[in-house]
Amino acid sequence: MVRRDRLRRMREWWVQVGLLAVPLLAAYLHIPPPQLSPALHSWKSSGKFFTYKGLRIFYQDSVGVVGSPEIVVLLHGFPTSSYDWYKIWEGLTLRFHRVIALDFLGFGFSDKPRPHHYSIFEQASIVEALLRHLGLQNRRINLLSHDYGDIVAQELLYRFKQNRSGRLTIKSLCLSNGGIFPETHRPLLLQKLLKDGGMLSPILTRLMNFFVFSRGLTPVFGPYTRPSESELWDMWAGIRNNDGNLVIDSLLQYINQRKKFRRRWVGALASVTIPIHFIYGPLDPVNPYPEFLELYSELLSGPLV
Repeated sequence: MVRRDRLRRMREWWVQVGLLAVPLLAAYLHIPPPQLSPALHSWKSSGKFFTYKGLRIFYQDSVGVVGSPEIVVLLHGFPTSSYDWYKIWEGLTLRFHRVIALDFLGFGFSDKPRPHHYSIFEQASIVEALLRHLGLQNRRINLLSHDYGDIVAQELLYRFKQNRSGRLTIKSLCLSNGGIFPETHRPLLLQKLLKDGGMLSPILTRLMNFFVFSRGLTPVFGPYTRPSESELWDMWAGIRNNDGNLVIDSLLQYINQRKKFRRRWVGALASVTIPIHFIYGPLDPVNPYPEFLELYSELLSGPLV
């Protein structure tokens, strides 16, 4: 009798918990994205959109040094946006005639279709389409990339080396802290869960919040260069724009693509004939020292700082 009463009370308790949890979960899942800060709103307002196969792609295009022929295209990292470059934007306009950056498909203010098969190949084609849109398809381009953008740059380099018509003509390439070698890349735990979580991934993307995001991203920065909380909120606002948190698991498939096409993309770097530079922070936990540096020195000949 006592045991029966205890089981009944437990059932009643779980029912009460469920009745409370359901509306709380519903409210949590419908939390609106954060408002854009004045700086991020200004970045969006000063940018433009072009259409690629029916999808809107956000980009920035600034005219800098008059009379200079130099053009630089900036390729951002995961999971953020072109806004990553805002601190050095003015400095770049003092060096280059045109400074161009875009939000890759699925990132920032660009469209974030779902379901969609996001691929490095498509992102590279979007970069090429942007330069055609700007009338720069026949100009020699300097590429500056970071993280995810490094892989896109590798695909663009491969196409350039194949001398395919209509492809980007690359003058120089500068990569920075990206997993250009899949064998030395150490993705974060959350990235592993999202890219290989199967049915769990859509649940995780919906449960992700600013706290999880900021705690996961902050450790990849150096101890003296970590973003402020306001900067993290700007990054999170870019991700939440157009429900971008719901496509993160699809975007992360680039890690699997990088393994599959390792020969293509590492090979493009290994036989490069244009000036190439790599900026490497050795405290990077995703591309750890000394494994990354040793492999870079073994396979590539470009300078590294």
